[in-house]
Amino acid sequence: MMSDQFRIDSHKLIYHPKHVAQLLDARAGWEQARSVYPLYIEVSPIGACNHRCTFCAVDYLEYKPVQLKLEILQKRLLEMGKLGVKSIMYAGEGEPMLHKKISEICALTKQAGIDVSMTTNFSVMPKDFLDVAMSNISWIKTSINAGTAETYSKIHQTKAQDFDTTIDNMKQAIMRRNEAGLDCVIGAQSLLLPENAHEMETLARVCRDEICLDYLVIKPYSQHMFSNTRTYEGIDYRPMMEMGDKLEMLSSDSFKVVFRRKTIQKHINTSERYQHCYAVPFLWAYIVADGTVSGCSAYLLDNRFEFGNINEQTFQEIWEGEPRRANYTFVKEDLDIHQCRNNCRMDEINRYLWQIVENRVPHVNFI
Repeated sequence: MMSDQFRIDSHKLIYHPKHVAQLLDARAGWEQARSVYPLYIEVSPIGACNHRCTFCAVDYLEYKPVQLKLEILQKRLLEMGKLGVKSIMYAGEGEPMLHKKISEICALTKQAGIDVSMTTNFSVMPKDFLDVAMSNISWIKTSINAGTAETYSKIHQTKAQDFDTTIDNMKQAIMRRNEAGLDCVIGAQSLLLPENAHEMETLARVCRDEICLDYLVIKPYSQHMFSNTRTYEGIDYRPMMEMGDKLEMLSSDSFKVVFRRKTIQKHINTSERYQHCYAVPFLWAYIVADGTVSGCSAYLLDNRFEFGNINEQTFQEIWEGEPRRANYTFVKEDLDIHQCRNNCRMDEINRYLWQIVENRVPHVNFI
């Protein structure tokens, strides 16, 4: 019984060999790199958030109530689709469901030929979301970091009632999905923390038996270099490793517990790592709620990774412009990845590319 059928604890770049070949060729110089567009983009529709989670990586962005304009997004999404962007996840430094036009944004994204997903705390849901957005979304992942309302309210730093509201909203989404015969996969995720470790089994049972979700992901905390919060910086996951087998036994044919064992092991052992970042500025990007396009979510507000703003330029102008060229050179020649976030979003992809680019074994032609 495969518990990680969506390869959440791995990567899916292996299904894009043409893009990998493009990226490898692009290492030769900027002229080859210029037109290698990202497969995947994370977009923050709005900077505001209704929770103040104790673990929030981007608290330093201060939850500003800025938001992307629908009119601008409509133009840029059509352009991105034509340029080869394959997927967008709406999440970011704020709660995407707080954007009043989020349902229409999801529909416009799919119409542009781009796959849509969302990570949300799901404690709020626009009235038109189930009818307008759901049919356009590949998957929704809910951040729910406890198995009881009391612990949830402490970790999310919100009212305990939000726990029940979140569960109810997920139930409504499941019901709508099933009634309409939609393909949308609906799951949840929780960071594994000292405050909630004892509730992971409870949470898994709630997700499986009460909400009837497709999966629950349990993953380790990763310290962001710029975060204000440092509460979990020295967390020791070794005593928590044993719970993985027990939790995975709660999986069924229709529900999977994905205990991110590989990622937790990498959190414990940080010595074995690639020496360069191969993913930036090629495979992905992050669009901040103010419209800034960044090459890496671990370096938001760092102007070395800022390529332009979608409110002021086309995406092609941004992606092929001078700031990205400068970042291409910086990442290739000067970036010290020991200063980067451990277990970053592109970590597994970088490990894969490292094997191809530099970690050559003898006799590679004997396949």
